[in-house]
Amino acid sequence: MNTEKLICAGFGGQGVMSMGMMIAYSGMIENKHVSWCPSYGPEMRGGTANCSVIVSDNEVASPIVINDATIVVVMNLPSFKKFESAVKTGGLLLINSSLISEKSSRTDIDVKYINANHIAEDINASKAANMVMLGALIKLKPIVEVETLTKAFLKVFGEDKAKFLPMNEEALSKGAMAV
Repeated sequence: MNTEKLICAGFGGQGVMSMGMMIAYSGMIENKHVSWCPSYGPEMRGGTANCSVIVSDNEVASPIVINDATIVVVMNLPSFKKFESAVKTGGLLLINSSLISEKSSRTDIDVKYINANHIAEDINASKAANMVMLGALIKLKPIVEVETLTKAFLKVFGEDKAKFLPMNEEALSKGAMAV
């Protein structure tokens, strides 16, 4: 890996910010150069939310990812419509097919449809659809090690949430198996 530029997007409350933070923290733990830049809509929970994440072996000059994302993860239809075009040729688009029935018209990128909400519900972890998507992402593009995500989980959510770690590890695993 040299540099990966990601956009994680969805509604507030879907965990797109924490997904991005986990990738960024994992990169820091692995001594990579990272940036994480959040963008919120007018409301937090229920409003639009996205973040740009860069993980690189080199210094990051700018935290902004606009139309040159190597990876875009979309959790809802408005995010799909907004960010499908942001994936550069040869990049990866991960679509939460539980909430997005439209198909990508792009033939110059790799597109994967992950039934994230349904997979999360199947393991009784309805709030872990973001972790399912993260598991799929890391399986397809090993930007960071899966084991490092466990350490990052505790950094992002705090030690008091450690009791939720096994459920989230299962969601990561199911996401990886989905691709």
